[in-house]
Amino acid sequence: MKNVDYIIVGDGYAGLFFAHQLIKNNKSFVIFSEGRKSASQVSAGIINPVVLKKFTTFWKAQEQIDFLKNSLEEIKSYTGENYLINASIHRIFHDENEQNLWLKKSANEELVNFLDQKFTSLNVVKNDFLTGKVNQSARLNVNGFFTGLFNYFEKNDFLIKEKFEYSKLNTFESTYKDLKFQNIIFCEGMGVKENPYFSEITVNPNKGHHIKVKLSQPIPENITIKKKHFLFPTGTGLYFYGGTYDREQLHHHIDESAVTQLVNGLSEFYPYDFEVEEINFGFRPTVKDRRPIIGRHETHHNLYVFNGLGARGILNGCYFSRDLFRFIEEGIPLHEEVSLNRFK
Repeated sequence: MKNVDYIIVGDGYAGLFFAHQLIKNNKSFVIFSEGRKSASQVSAGIINPVVLKKFTTFWKAQEQIDFLKNSLEEIKSYTGENYLINASIHRIFHDENEQNLWLKKSANEELVNFLDQKFTSLNVVKNDFLTGKVNQSARLNVNGFFTGLFNYFEKNDFLIKEKFEYSKLNTFESTYKDLKFQNIIFCEGMGVKENPYFSEITVNPNKGHHIKVKLSQPIPENITIKKKHFLFPTGTGLYFYGGTYDREQLHHHIDESAVTQLVNGLSEFYPYDFEVEEINFGFRPTVKDRRPIIGRHETHHNLYVFNGLGARGILNGCYFSRDLFRFIEEGIPLHEEVSLNRFK
């Protein structure tokens, strides 16, 4: 029987960033991956400290940005690559009112480091009222991040490519098949609904579509353009545009209405021909109060959940992975705002 400190179930941002905490702290682990693309793996990879609908920020935004940049440098030490793409978001303004609101908000202490007061005009796309740059925004090279970490896991025998079977888990002896473990972390996204230990947690699916398009006229390469959705180059000759939000149409196939929404949204500001080459969707695990759900099972004290990362999976997954690790290893209490116990 193989002894490990941790079993991680789930291969999205929560699972991979928690695995980084274990690598960093010399803990042994295995991570279970079914081989299906998670919502994380088809995500845009946007790193954004600003809510661009209202020009506001969110809880611990600066701390999360700083911690992510540091963590990606640490990950580079064993994968050989930093997956951060320094491509700032440029928000296209709809009218002068939005310009004025941006300027007003940019004077606020919590936004002064994020909202650039100098407006810019972009080539190719329609931006009659110019654009506002979000300072400290960026993107994650999503494909590179998952490929690099999975390769590292596989090379070091951390990766188990199979579905986790709850029926084979012996919680009294802390064993799973031929594994003896100290702790299990369930990072399953919407798959948690099948988990007999944490199926009651209040995560709700939010279905998101994006399209990959071939543009007849290229846009600037070193930025991310935002109007209704995000547009940026993928490095493959195609451009990513998305993603949508839908809490109603939750079937597991493409919604043509979402594709139409994306095509129409892109057409509003991109005046040239384009072709849709690819359509993807995933289900974000969201929580009503927009905070992650992290905690320990009330009966089986070495079973933990790390879920509910929502649309900020990169920032939430990275930052709160450290909080969960410290909670388990050092007994440092979790923030009440993210604790599983806040729903009791």
